[in-house]
Amino acid sequence: MIKIAPSVMCMDLLALGAQIHQLDSMGVDMYHFDVMDGHFVPNISIGAPVVASIKKVCNVPFDVHLMISNPLQYVEDFAKSGADIICFHAESDSDIGQTVDKIISLGKKAAIAVKPGTDIDVVLPYLDKLSMVLVMTVEPGFGGQSFMESTMPKIEKLRKINPDIDIEVDGGVNPETIKIAAKAGANVFVAGSAVFKSENPAKTIKLLKENALSVL
Repeated sequence: MIKIAPSVMCMDLLALGAQIHQLDSMGVDMYHFDVMDGHFVPNISIGAPVVASIKKVCNVPFDVHLMISNPLQYVEDFAKSGADIICFHAESDSDIGQTVDKIISLGKKAAIAVKPGTDIDVVLPYLDKLSMVLVMTVEPGFGGQSFMESTMPKIEKLRKINPDIDIEVDGGVNPETIKIAAKAGANVFVAGSAVFKSENPAKTIKLLKENALSVL
C-alpha cells in the first residue's frame, strides 16, 4: 500500500493546527515527525510535548523519527506522547535490539532508519520484529536536500528479502523521485518541501500517490 507521510518539520508552526486539519481531508496516511537533538545531527527540532499537543486534535497515525544519539532513553516519552511508530537510527549509541524491544514493549510499532552510507544488512537481524525500515535518501538533519538515487539498491535488496514490510524513504521526495523509489520497492514516502511549497498541497499529495502507483 502506498502511503504519504507529510513532514511536520516543513509545516508552518504558527498555523500548525490549521494545517493538520486541512491535511486530514487530503488523504494523508500518517504524519512524520523529525526529532533532532543537535548532537546526532547538527540541528534541533521538536520534542515529545509538540507530538502530544498535535495528537489531541489528530487521529492519523504518527511516525516519529528519532534522529538522536540515545533513543533508548527517550522512547517511553514519545510513546506516551502519542507516537504510533517509533523509528530510530541504527547508527545511534543505543543498543539496537534493546531499543526495538523497548518500543514493542510499550505497545508501539518499531522501525529502524539507516543513513545513505549505512549498509542495509544492519537491520536484517531485527526484521521479524520491525514494522518498517526507513532508508534515508538524504543525509539526516536538514530539509530541502536532493534525492540520492544511489540508495535505491538498499531498498531493492530489502524488498526481495521481505515482500511485506513497509519501506519508507525520507529526503528529496517529489513527483518524479517518488517513481524511482517506488520502483525500487519503497511504499511509504515522507513529503516535506514537495507538499508545503506547493500551491495546491491536496493536488500534490494525489499526484505523489498516482506517480508511485504508476510504476508498480
